[in-house]
Amino acid sequence: MSGGYHVPGQEIVGQTSNLAERVITIDDLLVSSVFIADIDEAKSHFDYRSIYSSETGRFLAANWDKNVMQVMALAARASATVTGAAGGTVLTSATTLYKTSATDLAAGIYAGVQAFDEKDIPQTSEKYCLVKPAQYYLLAQSTALINRDWAMDNGNYKDGKILKIGGASITKTNHLPSTVVNTGPTAYQGDFTKTAAVICTKEAVGTVKLLDLSMRMSYDERRLGTLIVSKYAVGHGILRPECAVELATTT
Repeated sequence: MSGGYHVPGQEIVGQTSNLAERVITIDDLLVSSVFIADIDEAKSHFDYRSIYSSETGRFLAANWDKNVMQVMALAARASATVTGAAGGTVLTSATTLYKTSATDLAAGIYAGVQAFDEKDIPQTSEKYCLVKPAQYYLLAQSTALINRDWAMDNGNYKDGKILKIGGASITKTNHLPSTVVNTGPTAYQGDFTKTAAVICTKEAVGTVKLLDLSMRMSYDERRLGTLIVSKYAVGHGILRPECAVELATTT
């Protein structure tokens, strides 16, 4: 929106604003299932059903995280949703420094947060930096980042923790993409081999749920066993590219 100074006596009629939308497509039903034969369950000395129920749920949760993080990286590469707004940001390090140097990675995170400020992302929007475990522990070993003379509550070397850099909460995850993804829904596909980290706010990506996560058990008399099925039908898509930053390497 824009505005201007009012001229006394002039009618205020309202202005026409730029408007756009993002379409998020629901993916096919994602299913994780297991069949437990009566004889196997009878021979077991532990509870089959609770373990398999948890494992099917974990698969679906992990798949959800992977898809969202792939969209986060793609959002950083996308153009603006609304005319006049900003697009995403991709910051590239020399060679592989964002993956191998705590100093360079921390500088990249600061540069990413700076990009948010320069694009007028509200200070109230909580910022997150998603990194692989290797990069997380690289940061946690940096005495400059956990120096108690600089910050009293930013983690410690003993516990291998690093909490925030530049106001962005540091989160380690195995689900940050690092390969070429060319299977599954096309909205999540891309080359992520150079992705070192993603900085984002929750406004960057949207999720639409058609069928939320659910789990069912049913006994099959014909097969003498129990079928466990966990499923959901959701879709993820880019909302505000200006709320995503990708830290990438050149090689």
